[in-house]
Order: sequence, then structure tokens, then C-alpha cells
Amino acid sequence: MSIAPRKCYSLRLDSKRLDLGQRTLVMGILNVTEDSFSDGGRFHDSHSAVQHGLDLIVAGADILDIGGESTRPGSEPVSVETELDRVIPVIEAIRESSDIPISIDTTKAEVARQAIAAGADMVNDVSALRFDDDMVEVVAQSEVPLILMHMLGTPRTMQQAPFYASLLSEIIAFLEERAHFATKHGVDREQILIDPGIGFGKTVAHNLTIIRDLRVFSCLDLPIVIGASRKRFIGSVLDRPVEDREVGTGVVNAVSIVAGGAHIIRVHDVEWHRQVAAMADALRDPQDW
Repeated sequence: MSIAPRKCYSLRLDSKRLDLGQRTLVMGILNVTEDSFSDGGRFHDSHSAVQHGLDLIVAGADILDIGGESTRPGSEPVSVETELDRVIPVIEAIRESSDIPISIDTTKAEVARQAIAAGADMVNDVSALRFDDDMVEVVAQSEVPLILMHMLGTPRTMQQAPFYASLLSEIIAFLEERAHFATKHGVDREQILIDPGIGFGKTVAHNLTIIRDLRVFSCLDLPIVIGASRKRFIGSVLDRPVEDREVGTGVVNAVSIVAGGAHIIRVHDVEWHRQVAAMADALRDPQDW
């Protein structure tokens, strides 16, 4: 296996920097929703969500990604008010207990604005600034890091016969155009990360191809985030239900790190995937051992 060097980056947070590339960072998923595909709304109320977030920190999460709106295939959007009611109390409570970097997973500018005011450090926008015209201004003014993700269509429509004439080149072109749009409107390119959007408007074959060839995204010279945790394509390959896809997720993450040079893996089971990341990092740089 040919292993290309992984470039290092440094993101500016409010009171510190977040270094990427020396080791793989683990982003713990905290869904404060009623209809998440993976946890089925187990952390819908604020108390259980906060406790789960603290558990993820203890398990070794480097970043928490908090979201109040499901983006599973076929999902419908929720109101700004509903999303705010779900995520703001959780962000505030976790910020009182920890200085862990917090990412707000939202496509809504007002949610991002209030989340940042409550203590969030990053914005993870699965629409790549396409669903809310005001989002780019919020990100630019706050100067927080921004994750731009590729999605074909919307969560409601994205899995309706997704088609690409040239899968990888189309996703790369999309992400570069979105990064250019962001920088044109005042976002610092050094604060941008990219996510190829596993499961967001892709077939099983599309997802497998992206993971296998993830290294090609380094041409954008931006940090790479991969979010494959427990997703449907893993279940399709292994014939496993959502609660039994950790092994498949681990293989995907290991390949993404070793061969693809991923900087951040976004996962549900932080403790399990801290081990995956540590082993994959050792394979990338065996001279350190």
C-alpha cells in the first residue's frame, strides 16, 4: 500500500488552536433529535444529551459534534425554534463542564449564530452553505472553522437514484466551488475543512469508491473529515443492523486514515474508534515506534 504524507493544519478557535495531522482526531456525535438513524432519539432530552456528551469526553473525544436536526435519508427539516431548543441548553451545559471544542451541526444561520454565542467553536454545515443565504455571513463574522460537506440534493431527496458521470471529480469540483464561495464572502480558507459526504446522495458503490480513493481529495489542500459511522452502506456490505456496524465502521475509518489521510473521523462510539485511530496512525508512521 502506498501511503502519502498527511499535511498538517492548525485551526483557530476562540482561545486556542486545534492542530490537525499529527494524529487523527476523533469527533464524537451527539444527536439531540427524535429520529436519528443510529441512536433513535435516545438523547433527545437535554439531560440525557448532556450526560452522553460528558461520557463522550471521558471516552476520549477530541471534538463534540452537536446537532438538533436529523439528516438521515428521507428526513424532513425542523423549525429554527425547535433546533435551538434542542441544542443551545446542551451546548451551554457542556461548556460549563469542559473546554472541549464543540461543533454545531446545522444548516441554519440563526442556529449557528446562537450556538457560537453559547460556546460552540466550529460550524459543520452538511449543505455547504447552500440552504441558508445568511450562513456564510455568520461564519465569516465569527471567524470559526467551517466544515463543508458534499450532498447531492437534500436529505429528503438525496437517495433517490443518485447518479454521477464522474464521481470523484464532481465531488472535488463541488467542494472547491463551495470553498471559493466561502472565501469570496469573507471566510478564511485556513479555517475550512471538507467532508466528501458519505451516505449523502451516494450508492453503496459510490461510498466504497470514495473511501478507497479518499487520498485524491488532498488535491484541495484542506483538512479531510470522514463521517461513515454505522451508515447504511456498511450494513449493506456486512448484512448487519445499525447497532452492529462498529467493526465495519472501524475498517472504513482505518482505511480512511492510513490510505486516505483523513484528519478527523466522526463517530458514535468514541472509545472504540480512539483505538482504531491510534492503530491506523501507527501504521502511517511506524518509525515513531
